[in-house]
Amino acid sequence: MKEELKQLLFAVGAVKTGDFILSSGKKSNFYIDCRRITLHPNGARLIAKIILDKVKGLKVDAIGGLTLGADPITGAVVALSDIPGFIVRKKEKEHGTKQKIEGLLEPGWKAVIVEDVSTTGASALQAIEAVETAGAKVIKVISVVDREEGAAAALKNYNFDPIFKKSDLV
Repeated sequence: MKEELKQLLFAVGAVKTGDFILSSGKKSNFYIDCRRITLHPNGARLIAKIILDKVKGLKVDAIGGLTLGADPITGAVVALSDIPGFIVRKKEKEHGTKQKIEGLLEPGWKAVIVEDVSTTGASALQAIEAVETAGAKVIKVISVVDREEGAAAALKNYNFDPIFKKSDLV
């Protein structure tokens, strides 16, 4: 599955080289446009199956992450499993129930955080903070691609387990 996903990453043009500015503000000559794979029917299925293999044997009560990168990944895993999903907003909504987390997550639950691309780990840490504030425990963090720019160190206490590392793709 992983090799098939890797081939698809290139086939759909998700792996790009050139001059890019990342969300962290850093300049890079390498970019992963993960929505090209997480929103692709076969890409979404493959990612979900790989994630489900990575959590096999763990008691996972919920899966989710920071919007927008985690949304299609969460949806794919939820569709192929019996694990409920959640979405962490970047900021608490100002109307209705004023929630930071949408979906299904309860205090005491064990959660897995997912994201598309990890650079520094900041997005995953933002999701982790919200989940822990809600009373749940993060037992694993899975990223489609780790850019190998600090995320592994930042997430070392959360069983960080990317599907690919940048060095697997370039």
